[in-house]
Amino acid sequence: MSGAEPNSGRVRVAVRAASEGAAIAADSFRTDLAVETKGSKTDVVTQVDRDAQQTVIETIRGAYPDDPIVGEEANALKAVPSSGPAWIVDPIDGTNNYVGGIRVFGTAVAAVDDGEPVGAATVCPALSDTYRVGPAGAFRNGEVLSVSDCDDPEAATVCPTFWWDFDQRDQYNAACREVVHRFGDMRRFGCAQFELAMVASGALDGALTNLRANPWDTVAGVQLIREAGGVVTDLEGERWRHDSTGLVASNGAIHDDLLAAAREIDG
Repeated sequence: MSGAEPNSGRVRVAVRAASEGAAIAADSFRTDLAVETKGSKTDVVTQVDRDAQQTVIETIRGAYPDDPIVGEEANALKAVPSSGPAWIVDPIDGTNNYVGGIRVFGTAVAAVDDGEPVGAATVCPALSDTYRVGPAGAFRNGEVLSVSDCDDPEAATVCPTFWWDFDQRDQYNAACREVVHRFGDMRRFGCAQFELAMVASGALDGALTNLRANPWDTVAGVQLIREAGGVVTDLEGERWRHDSTGLVASNGAIHDDLLAAAREIDG
């Protein structure tokens, strides 16, 4: 792992890169956008996504020209290197919200070393919120974040996060069923990085999926939760990594209940 001072530099670059990418997105928010689909009818992309990613990449390259960059759109790697430093970029997480004029979207940038995050930022420009993690602690707009202290599942609010496509709607149904039957309330925001940030801030008590999520949708938010005192595991209850199957994130106090719910999603 890198030392404290290099990590501080990477955190600063993550915040700057995410802020500049988010500014590109904000400039075109609620304008007439040309929307394309990628893998499915609900997997959408715009030219703004591509422009924002390019801006983020250029900002990172200005400081760390030789580091690999993993990103959602075409001009980036799709897998996180197992060793050495790298960056993970989501230019607009919550693109469906973005194209619909819903304010819940953001640009996420994470710096990793040997596959483990050492700093990250998620900037939600339409909400005026900047989340930062590292080199010590998790913050929103400079204020320290902490997960909730809720230890009663029947009082907890939980989010079934990420997206189950049309051929997985039985799993989506099962995820919602488990949350509704086991916990006090349910939320979905359509932006995974924001949902994970909500767990870190204590606004949500947990989030869960049985899916293997993309690293650009997860790594920054997972590290926010951990630095804020929460727990993130895979479906086996092992420490979550960017290549894990399933993601169960909680304040820690309801984690066993959340893990049991996640394991029921696909039977």
